Amino acid sequence: MWGIVPAAGKGSRIQPLAFSKELLPVGSRLESGVERPCAVSEYLLERMVLAGADKICFVISPGKSDIMEYFGASYAGAAIAYVVQPQPAGLCDALFRAVPLISPDESVVVGLPDTIWFPGHALAELADDRLSLLLFPVENPEVFDAVSTERDGRVLAIEVKAPGPRSHWIWGAFKMPGATLHALHRLWNERAGKDEYFGTLINAYLANGGAVHGVKAGTDYVDVGTLGGYRAAIQLLERMGADAAPRGRDAKFIARLLESAGTDR
Repeated sequence: MWGIVPAAGKGSRIQPLAFSKELLPVGSRLESGVERPCAVSEYLLERMVLAGADKICFVISPGKSDIMEYFGASYAGAAIAYVVQPQPAGLCDALFRAVPLISPDESVVVGLPDTIWFPGHALAELADDRLSLLLFPVENPEVFDAVSTERDGRVLAIEVKAPGPRSHWIWGAFKMPGATLHALHRLWNERAGKDEYFGTLINAYLANGGAVHGVKAGTDYVDVGTLGGYRAAIQLLERMGADAAPRGRDAKFIARLLESAGTDR
């Protein structure tokens, strides 16, 4: 399974920083018994590995070599590849930069590296055979992609940063077969690449007869891309306690978690 991490954005809402926003220290972790700062993107990588990802693709801009220096070639036993988005052009463009690496018969999980969410195992709740959105309840859905669903989870529509959305549930990550990723890429090209946001592309996919499923397995979601979000993330981690810190650089720890959860990688 592949994990795609779109990390090419400028992070203008929280700049100036001396490093990529994906490396912003949020919380800490123990490494060989020593407490170390934890980069915000490590929370996403650990969740991807827990869901079964054994390959991770970072989509970075040309100036973000510090991400490569920080993560190197692997994380918790998952191999890491890097592709470049030459210019910031939105989430869809970043996502599809990874398409050449991914076979139609592989599964794909996608998340945002400047977010922290719980529970950490929630990606494993998503189906392998369909496009599934991991949903979270938030108090300010108007600044996210709000997702309306039927009672059985079928997605009806996504309201992208719309005032007064019908739903307070937003997507925070998603999973799909590689074949669906390729189908979305074709649809995006047919629409002349005009979709900057994933939500508008999903609406077009639904209009063309595609099926999308929403899974309300998330409980807490924080966007760390602003100073207010950074403060909220610190408070969330304090509330969750010591077990909230990623330990994903320790491949043995991840293996124990996978074994205890009965996850088949």
